[in-house]
Amino acid sequence: MLATLLIIDAMNLIRRIYAIQEKQHGETARAIEETTRVSCNALNKLANLHNPTHVICVFDSHAKSWRHQLYPQYKQGRKPIPPLLKKALENIQDKFIEIGFESLLSETDEADDLIATLSEKITNKKQKCIIVSTDKGFYQLLGPQTLIYDYFQNSYTDSGRVLNKMALNIDKLCDYWAITGISSSAIKGVEGVGDKGALLLLHEYSSLQAMFDAPIDTKNKPLCKVKKFKEEALLSKKLVSLKKDICLGFNLSDLRYQNPR
Repeated sequence: MLATLLIIDAMNLIRRIYAIQEKQHGETARAIEETTRVSCNALNKLANLHNPTHVICVFDSHAKSWRHQLYPQYKQGRKPIPPLLKKALENIQDKFIEIGFESLLSETDEADDLIATLSEKITNKKQKCIIVSTDKGFYQLLGPQTLIYDYFQNSYTDSGRVLNKMALNIDKLCDYWAITGISSSAIKGVEGVGDKGALLLLHEYSSLQAMFDAPIDTKNKPLCKVKKFKEEALLSKKLVSLKKDICLGFNLSDLRYQNPR
C-alpha cells in the first residue's frame, strides 16, 4: 500500500494564524484560544484534503542550532515568537495530539532539517510526502514523490512550478541561494551579484563549483565577485542546504494517522 506522509511545518502554520488573531484580539488569552482552535481546524482540513496514512507536526525548539555555531548572525533580526504564544505551545501540541497529530521537537536540530530528514526517509522508500509550509527553503526537497502545499493560498508547488517560476532546476537552488543569500535568515551570500546575476551565472556555468573552477574573466564582474568571495558563498551554501541524515529515533509506523472522531 502506498503511504502518504503529511508533514506540517507547525510554527509556520501557527504563527501565521496567531498573527491574524492578534490583530483581532490583541495579545490576549482570547487570541491564544482562537489560534489553538483555528490551528486544530486547519489540521483537520488538511487531513480531509490529503487523506494521509501518516502525519506529524514538526516544531522548532527556538534553541541555537549548528547554523548559529557556523554563523552567529543567522536569523539575526527575525521577529521573535510572541511570549504569550511561546508559553501556549505545549498546550497547542497537546491539542494536536488529541486530534491524531503527533508532534516532533528536537532541542538540537532545526525543524527544517527534521522535515528534510523525514521527507528523505519516506521518498527513499518510494512513498509520497506532502510538506505543509510557505517556506521556499523546502523547494530543494521537491521531487517525484514530494509536494509542498500552501494552506493559506490553497496551492501546491512541485519541481515543474519552481522551474517555471525561478527558471532553475531544483538541484541548482542551493547554489543560487549561496550567491543571492536569504534575507529572512540574514544569510548574505555574495554581495553585489543579485538574483539576475546569480541566474545568469548558473545558466552559463551550471554550478557554483564550476564558477570557482572557471578561468578568470575580468569582463564578467559577477563571476569575479563569486570567485573573490568563495568562502562566503560556500558558507552560505552550507547554511541554506537542509540536513537529511538526522537520527530520528522512531519508525514511520509510529506516525500512522488515526482520526479520533
